Amino acid sequence: MEKNDGVFDDFKPRDLPRSIRTDARSIYRFYLDEERRADLEKMRTPKRVLTLPLWLFRSLLLKLTPQRRTLLIVALILAFLGGIHFRFQDVDLSFDATPWAFLMVLFVLALELKDKLLAKDEIAVARQVQLAILPSVDPAWPGYALWSHTRPANDVGGDLIDFIEEPSPSSLGIALGDVAGKGLGAALLMAKLQASLRAIAPGAPDLSALGGRLNGILCRDGLENRFATLFYLEAPRGGGPLRFLNAGHNPPLVARHDAVTLVDGAVSRPLGMFRDSGYTEGRLDLAPGDLLVIYSDGLVEARDASDREFGLERLQTLVATLRDRPPAEAGRVLLDEVDRFLGEERPQDDLSIVLLQRQRN
Repeated sequence: MEKNDGVFDDFKPRDLPRSIRTDARSIYRFYLDEERRADLEKMRTPKRVLTLPLWLFRSLLLKLTPQRRTLLIVALILAFLGGIHFRFQDVDLSFDATPWAFLMVLFVLALELKDKLLAKDEIAVARQVQLAILPSVDPAWPGYALWSHTRPANDVGGDLIDFIEEPSPSSLGIALGDVAGKGLGAALLMAKLQASLRAIAPGAPDLSALGGRLNGILCRDGLENRFATLFYLEAPRGGGPLRFLNAGHNPPLVARHDAVTLVDGAVSRPLGMFRDSGYTEGRLDLAPGDLLVIYSDGLVEARDASDREFGLERLQTLVATLRDRPPAEAGRVLLDEVDRFLGEERPQDDLSIVLLQRQRN
């Protein structure tokens, strides 16, 4: 006879306090935007204690459909009233509303769980599709060592890592993009950006023209209030100056023998924001042994339990110690340090890294 799984078979009591703390912080950040959280920080403790539950409850109600919102409010009113007593034709009647309030809350919870599970199945398929279109291995390219990693905050993400062989003669195209937002909407726009980049890059006369054409496509076909940042470079076979396009992306870092510097030149606007945006092609020289670190904002904006950011300064200090390590090893050190910084916190944004090191002769 097949043994049925028990309700508490996967329950681990020692994990309960940590799970409650993590989920409480997650609820706080999900239901209250940055402006609300900033307002709470300015309040005195007594006022904050009274205001926080009200704001959380109001935000929760507004995220429900009108019908479910009404059911929940009625259920809470019935639970508050408890026993209802009234007189009808000289007969005293009483009615305990608490069980009905419980059933109504359970009904709303069941509906929300059903929607979540249905969406989860669809997102699982979307995740499989996303994994299929992203590179499964890092290409080997003469003169360079390469390592990449992407980790979505949710099941699907809006970060793009892609490699295009010979978009121009004897060069490797390397792209790291970041679509505003998270989840399925960001993932769909990421796929649009990837397809457009692969189609346009091989025929673009220069990278400024490439940026202009990508921007035109996302302005025309993109989603409202959605845009993407992109750092794209072309590495010539065997070494030489790198050409790059930075469309509003975080400036990469270069670990050289004597310093860590920002590649902060030739930065243009993000893609899909303004139709009249212009784009500039930049140049970068890597000496043998130099390490280029390209990353999404999910790295520097990672937040710990105290709401502190990992930050650019911390990243620069860490990168300074990684120049002499192979990219794969340096990448693992970066990820371990971010995970150590986060502790029990869940990542709030997609995190992607590409490391490119000029090989020594």
